[in-house]
Amino acid sequence: MDHLSELLPDLEWADEIIYVDCESSDESVKIAKAHNCSVFQRPNNPNLNINKSFAMEQAEGEWIFYLDPDERIPEQLAEEILARIQNPQDNMAFYVNRRNHYFGKWLRHGSQYPDRQLRLFKRGHGQFPQQHVHERIEIDGKIGQMKHNLYHYPYQSISQYLSKFDFYTSFEADFLYRQGIHPGWFQSMRFLISKPITRFIRRYLLKAGFRDGWQGFFAAIFDSLNYAVRYFKLMEQLSREDEKNQ
Repeated sequence: MDHLSELLPDLEWADEIIYVDCESSDESVKIAKAHNCSVFQRPNNPNLNINKSFAMEQAEGEWIFYLDPDERIPEQLAEEILARIQNPQDNMAFYVNRRNHYFGKWLRHGSQYPDRQLRLFKRGHGQFPQQHVHERIEIDGKIGQMKHNLYHYPYQSISQYLSKFDFYTSFEADFLYRQGIHPGWFQSMRFLISKPITRFIRRYLLKAGFRDGWQGFFAAIFDSLNYAVRYFKLMEQLSREDEKNQ
């Protein structure tokens, strides 16, 4: 799926489109320019929110809606966005529910829906802490809720999922390292047993992820394994440091 080519034609209603290219090797910059985007090129920082923050700083409009290329704004949501910014009713930001499409199937359970995202906010009233890849925008002011869904196509294949899984667990391991987390009995129980089991039970059983078929099981099991893999990567990183210091 050529995400950028599919996304940009549906954003003609926006006053401005800012695209930040992070060292892409395909036709992304060319495609963005062809759709009259304001294009900026930046280093591919592992903390994605640093470049998202940069993009927000370039915006000139009063309201900002930020998107990833694998997301889509359907017509009903676009109409609601325009209506909300005309009459925000004292809200400085709005949540939107996101529908996630995994391996050819819309997931409807297991914490995958409603996947509430904070995306629309008034310029100057929202910012990322820029400490973690999965952090949310911090909003200064009242937050409302939108009715229509944002669509998300993150994983078209298992290979694509595993590639992103490798990226995110590496970032998480580095985050643990920067927090000063060191392997031990307590941390091993926490990351290898307690967190994975609790996460799986919550998402697959309590939130009915089992109703989403094999895609729901895959999403739940790998979401749970994320904790163990990031912990093992932390151990690997620390072991390499010990070898260098010997």
